Amino acid sequence: MANSLYDGDLPDSFDAGGSVAIDTEATGLRFVRDRLCLVQVSAGDGHASLVRIEREQSEAPNIAKILEDPSILKIFHFARFDVALLYKTFGVLASPVYCTKIASKIARTYSNQHGLNILTNELLNLELSKEKQSSDWGSGDLSDAQIQYAANDVLHLHGLRAELDRILEREGRAELAAACFEFIPARAKLDLGGWPEDVFAH
Repeated sequence: MANSLYDGDLPDSFDAGGSVAIDTEATGLRFVRDRLCLVQVSAGDGHASLVRIEREQSEAPNIAKILEDPSILKIFHFARFDVALLYKTFGVLASPVYCTKIASKIARTYSNQHGLNILTNELLNLELSKEKQSSDWGSGDLSDAQIQYAANDVLHLHGLRAELDRILEREGRAELAAACFEFIPARAKLDLGGWPEDVFAH
């Protein structure tokens, strides 16, 4: 199934269902300096919708509607960054959320590797290219390789969630993971407000 590229927002017809995988691409990793360039979403149907965000853009009503809908679970990988960036850009705090990186850290205590490519390889037997991870996402023209890279960041999150949930349930850690997910929006606000890495430290 071909992926779709849009400018500014998702189409009105986009149906997230009960859960949607979301990822973002930015000009860098510092909230004060860098900006949101691309939002990728997938309803778990093997199709990814990519939305290019303009430099001064501060609204995307259809994206915002999904982010704030309490009936739609938003699945991220490293939700802490994506939730904060989306909140900074659109003023909408995503909830409820699920983070495959946090789920992996709680479920897969036999490993200290929790990158998306590691998880998709181990749990889904898929190998993803990370070649375009560092590239110019602010460019007006995205290459086919960039589009495929960005799509891959959301196409497999539903599958990863299912596999990670299986391990979390098996090991009796699902409740702990859920509590961590609930804290993510607050952690995003702390990051944007400049609080230190660990507010629980002595």
